[in-house]
Amino acid sequence: MADVQAKVVRLHERLAATAGVAAVTPPVPDDSAAPRAYLMTLIPTTAPQDEATTDLVRALREAAIPAAVNGAGIDVHITGSAATNIDVTDYLGDRMPLFFAAVLGMSFLVLMMVFRSILVPLKAVVMNLLSIAATYGVVVVVFQWGWGGSQLGIEAGPINPFIPLMLFAIVFGLSMDYEVFMLTRIREEFDRTGDARTSVADGLASTARVITAAAAIMVVVFGSFLFEEIREIKLFGLGLGLAVLIDATLVRMILVPATMALLGDRNWWMPRWLNWVLPRLTIEKVDEQVDMA
Repeated sequence: MADVQAKVVRLHERLAATAGVAAVTPPVPDDSAAPRAYLMTLIPTTAPQDEATTDLVRALREAAIPAAVNGAGIDVHITGSAATNIDVTDYLGDRMPLFFAAVLGMSFLVLMMVFRSILVPLKAVVMNLLSIAATYGVVVVVFQWGWGGSQLGIEAGPINPFIPLMLFAIVFGLSMDYEVFMLTRIREEFDRTGDARTSVADGLASTARVITAAAAIMVVVFGSFLFEEIREIKLFGLGLGLAVLIDATLVRMILVPATMALLGDRNWWMPRWLNWVLPRLTIEKVDEQVDMA
C-alpha cells in the first residue's frame, strides 16, 4: 500500500508541475484503511470553455499522465464537466459527417425515386447545405464571437455540441417539406404542358403564397424563443428562425426556380437503366374506379 501511495504522490507532483495547471488538491482516498482509489481535483489556469483548457486535457491524457505512471501499474482517468464536454464534442464531431451523409444520401434517393430525376434531388441537397451553412455562420458570429450579443442579452461563449446536429435535423425536415411541395406542383405542370420554363413559373406562382405564409408563421414562432432567458433556447430560436427565413425566401423563392429555369428539360433527365432499376414512389393519391356491370 505504501508503494501505491508513493506512486500517487509522484503523479500529484507531476500534475502540479504541468504547464497550464494552477493547482492540484492532495489525493483523497476512498477508504483511509484500505484505499483502492484516489481523487484529485485539478484546477487549470484558463476557463473551462477556453481552447487552452481543451489542449491541457489532451496533453494530460497523451503525455503527462502516461509519463508519470509509466510502469507504475495504476489507472488514471480524467473526469469532470470540462473533460466530459470535450469528450462529447469530439464524439459528436467525429460522427457529424456520417450523420450529414446519411441524411442527405437518403433524401437524395427518396427524391430521385419520387421525381425520376438526378439533378432535382442533387440541387435540393446542395441548396439545403447552403441554407444550413449560412445559419451556422450567423449562429457562430452571434453566440460564439459575441457580435450583437448585447442586444440579445447573451455573452460570447462555446456552442453546445449537440445543437448543430439538432439544428440540421429540424431545418432539413422543414426545408424538404417546402421543396417537395413546390417540386410536385412544378412536375405536374411539366407533365401537363411539356414546357420546362413555364412549368417552373406556374409551379412557383401557385405555391409561393402558401410557402411564404407557412414560413412566416414558423419564423415568428421560433423568433419568440429569443425572449427566453436560457441561452440554448435563444440559440435554437435564432438558428431555426433564420434558417426558415433564408430557406423560404432566398433558396426556395429565388435560387431553386432560377436554377430550374436555366436547366430546362435537363431537370427531369435520368438514365434509362437507372429509371428501370430504381423503385417508383408516388406522393399523389391514386384514384381507382371500379366499373360495376
